[in-house]
Amino acid sequence: MPFEPAVWLLHGHKAGDNNQTLALAEALGWPYEIKRLAYRPWELLTNRLLQVTLAGTDRSRCSPLEAPWPDLVITAGRRNEPVARWIRRQSGGHTRLVNVGRPWARLGCFDLIVVTPQYFLPERDNVLQVELPLHRVTRDGLDAIGREWAARFEAQPRPWWSVLLGGDSGPFVFTPAKARQLASWLNRRVAAEGGSVLVTNSARTPADAWAAFREVLAVPHTAWSWRRDGDDNPYLAYLALADRLVVTGESMSMLAEAAASGVPLYIYDLSDCPEAGHRLAPCPPWWQRTHQLRWKPLSHALAMRLAPRRLRRDVSRIQARLVEGGMAAWAGQDAVPGGAVPGESGCALAAARVRDLLLEPGGDSVV
Repeated sequence: MPFEPAVWLLHGHKAGDNNQTLALAEALGWPYEIKRLAYRPWELLTNRLLQVTLAGTDRSRCSPLEAPWPDLVITAGRRNEPVARWIRRQSGGHTRLVNVGRPWARLGCFDLIVVTPQYFLPERDNVLQVELPLHRVTRDGLDAIGREWAARFEAQPRPWWSVLLGGDSGPFVFTPAKARQLASWLNRRVAAEGGSVLVTNSARTPADAWAAFREVLAVPHTAWSWRRDGDDNPYLAYLALADRLVVTGESMSMLAEAAASGVPLYIYDLSDCPEAGHRLAPCPPWWQRTHQLRWKPLSHALAMRLAPRRLRRDVSRIQARLVEGGMAAWAGQDAVPGGAVPGESGCALAAARVRDLLLEPGGDSVV
């Protein structure tokens, strides 16, 4: 009988982190159990001080964490790290830990770290660099979703321009001015090439930016507003049905999923002063950039200058790989993206490394 280890996935409040753990678990093909975690407001303090602890969790809102302990924990996100390490301690060191993304703890705390080029992690035996964030999107899966949804948009002229709007993240602030720029660019492109827009916002899209975008968008379109309890989210349908894709460039997960679709992909740069080649409007004067004094963009700027190299983040490294590899073009450039798809799946590479952790070459368990 083939060995099937006990696998736990630690899920917090960030959908992007959760989806990456699911992508790896599904690539492994082993049964898994999702452990949902909720945190107290002071978790940053307790987690940084104690490091291996449940003190930052709200146990009344968490899934049970009790023996029998798993053979493997897959986790992503800073908040989950102390919980993963606590589980390994309770197992007497038996549990193997896989972290997806940059860890805040020492690299040696994990058996495997799966990371993308946006982070500056040094080369280590337990660090696996993959081209793009892990995701669950495949062309076959999208085609099946497209067949289910296509009839809903038949009244809209083709080509369909699917637009996926993210929002504030790290140094990026999605202002109403940027939303208007993007909508104006779409008006020009769709007027010149024909078609209509299928657009959705996300949980991170500021309400004023979403309102400004919809106010300016003047071509035929269908707009869906994200809501937490929405059970009819067309995000994957928009990926499936797109003839063109336009994605805000701050979300690496959205970019990875869009690139997997294999259709022409445009990246809209949410930087305040993008490079000239992908700028839709002149850089605003400094007094129109006071939003950069908010905590997230300010802390990111300080971290990029002062923090240890491995705690820094530069998403332009992934954006550049997509553009240079023919998988995307910048909104604002004359170039038409070729629709090339990424090479070998990061999920496949990561799954192979995880199996090596838990299985001997002959297929016997090492845990």
